[in-house]
Amino acid sequence: MTTANKHRSPDRSAVACLAPSRIAVVLCLLLTSVSAGCAAPQYTRGSSAVYYSSPELAEITTTQIERGRPNAFLDGFGWVWGIPAKIILFDRRVENHRVGSRTEAEISGYLRANELDSVKVRLNQYSPADDWQRLVANKSVGAGWRYTLGTLSVAGETIFPGRLFGGDHYNPFTNTIHVYSDAPAIAVHEGGHAKDFAKRKWKGTWAAVYLIPGVPLLHEARATEDALTYYKTYGDAASQREAYNLLYPAYGSYVGGALGDPSGIGYLAGVLTGHAAGRWYSSRIEDPVRPHARPEAASAEDSSDPETAD
Repeated sequence: MTTANKHRSPDRSAVACLAPSRIAVVLCLLLTSVSAGCAAPQYTRGSSAVYYSSPELAEITTTQIERGRPNAFLDGFGWVWGIPAKIILFDRRVENHRVGSRTEAEISGYLRANELDSVKVRLNQYSPADDWQRLVANKSVGAGWRYTLGTLSVAGETIFPGRLFGGDHYNPFTNTIHVYSDAPAIAVHEGGHAKDFAKRKWKGTWAAVYLIPGVPLLHEARATEDALTYYKTYGDAASQREAYNLLYPAYGSYVGGALGDPSGIGYLAGVLTGHAAGRWYSSRIEDPVRPHARPEAASAEDSSDPETAD
């Protein structure tokens, strides 16, 4: 449930060895999974009326967005550690550990528009005690999943803090978005994961199937589609282009990873195809684009039916 932050850095020497058949597979998966959904004419907002939420978690989410205090050593280490992710997405803002006001405003507006009131957002913040508390309080996830996979996920975040090692992601067991990149589209993409999980009754099962090879393509496609359609409806031309240029290669990294190629060629093909597709779509956006006014809150009739996982 990350963007491209957990992936290994590609071997540039492999570029010349890309097999046309692999590129064709990547292109097919990429465009089939993402592009069709991104053509949605209007954004569908979420509503708390159709979410499966936890009252106990909502009660302790008093401050929805928090940020960590700047620390030159920690943030400097994180910036250096995130260099591979910056190269993969061609953007120096990725995992820069300096999340600005624009990114904060974008994720705040997204959560408000979709009535995701119990979602916590940590901007470059390390707060394990609160995360453990949220794990216990999040009764919308079954106890069996919370105290197995959920415990492992929070333990991983505690031992290997994103404040050092980056990795923008959404944790469904704590209903928390962790942001380390000053790129609004990435933050909104993670919000898309939160929205997707909010509509699911069997959240633990939906989180568990993410571990099955190939299944993350579905999770990531849903979040990517939601983010891109959100920007298509409410974003200006510049923000739309930025979203395509970041989220397509990020999704391409998942497509490439799903090929299971130990040489890394498939992974690189996915990323490069994502960059090519993203820039092709962004080049078709013409100025001026007049975005719709962003709503303060969504109404029930604007929302889709909640979805469940088997």
